[in-house]
Amino acid sequence: MKKYIIIIPVYNDWQSVLKLIDNIDLQINNQNVDIIIINDASTEAIDGTKRTYSKINSVKVLNLINNIGHCQGIATALQYCNTNLEFDYIIPMDGDGEDRPEELNSFFSLADSSSPEIITANRIKRSEGNLFKACYAVHKFLTYLMIGKMVKFGNYSCLSKKAVGKMLSSGSVWLSYSGSIIKNFSSIESVSSTRGTRYFGPSKMNFSKLVIHSLNISASFRETIFIRSTLLVMFFSYAAHETANSYFLIPAMLSWVFMLFMFYLSRKDDLKKLDASYLNIKDLTTFYSR
Repeated sequence: MKKYIIIIPVYNDWQSVLKLIDNIDLQINNQNVDIIIINDASTEAIDGTKRTYSKINSVKVLNLINNIGHCQGIATALQYCNTNLEFDYIIPMDGDGEDRPEELNSFFSLADSSSPEIITANRIKRSEGNLFKACYAVHKFLTYLMIGKMVKFGNYSCLSKKAVGKMLSSGSVWLSYSGSIIKNFSSIESVSSTRGTRYFGPSKMNFSKLVIHSLNISASFRETIFIRSTLLVMFFSYAAHETANSYFLIPAMLSWVFMLFMFYLSRKDDLKKLDASYLNIKDLTTFYSR
C-alpha cells in the first residue's frame, strides 16, 4: 500500500485547516495517509481541543521560526520529508478549502493504478468573480508568451518520491512551486480540478499576489527570458536604426528593464537557501496520532 503525506501550509487560519482535515478524513478510503501542517510562524495558536479521525494515521505540525510564505514553506516541508520520513507520494494542499479534498481520490486512483512521477490538479473551473477570472486568464496567456509553456495548476499536486528529489535538486522550488514543476518535468500527468470556496473569510489571493505569482513563475525561466528579451531589444533597435524613429527605442529599453527585473526576482532561485531551510524549523509536534 502506498504511503501518502499531505502537507498543508498555514498562517493564522487554523479554523479552516481543521475543517479541511475533517473533510480529508471523510474522503479517504483505504489509503495510508499522514498529514503535516506547516505552521508558518503563526501568531495565533492552534485549537488544542482533542480531535479524532477514523482514517488519517496522524496529524503533525512542522513549526517554523520565521514566516516565509506558502511557496518556501512547502519547499521546507518537502526538504524535511525527503530527509526524515518514508513516503511514496507527497500532496501539497492549500489549507483554506480552495483545494477541494474531494479531488484527492483522483490523485489516489491515478497514483495507485499507474504510479506516475507527478500529477497536477489542472483548473477547469474557478470560484472567483469574473474580474479575477479575466485577470487569471491574462496571467496564463502572458506566462505562455514569456516562457512558452502553459501553467494551469498551483500548489495542489501529487509528487512521487523521485519527483520530490528532482525538485529539491534545483533551487527553483524556493522561487516558484508551479514554475519548478514546469521547469523540471517534461511529462506531467494531470487530473481535472474545480477551485473551491474558502471555508472562512475572503480569499487571500488578490490581484497583486496574482501578479507576483505570475512573475515568479516566469523568473524560474530566466535563461528563456534573457534570450527572448535580447531578441526584442535587437529587433526594436534595428527598427529604430532603419526607420530613424527613436520611439522604437522605448520598447527596447522596456525589454531590458523587464529582463533585469526578472533576474532580480530569480535571486530566490537559490539552492543554498533551500538546503539551509532546516535552520528555520523549530520542531515537529504531534497533534493527533492513532
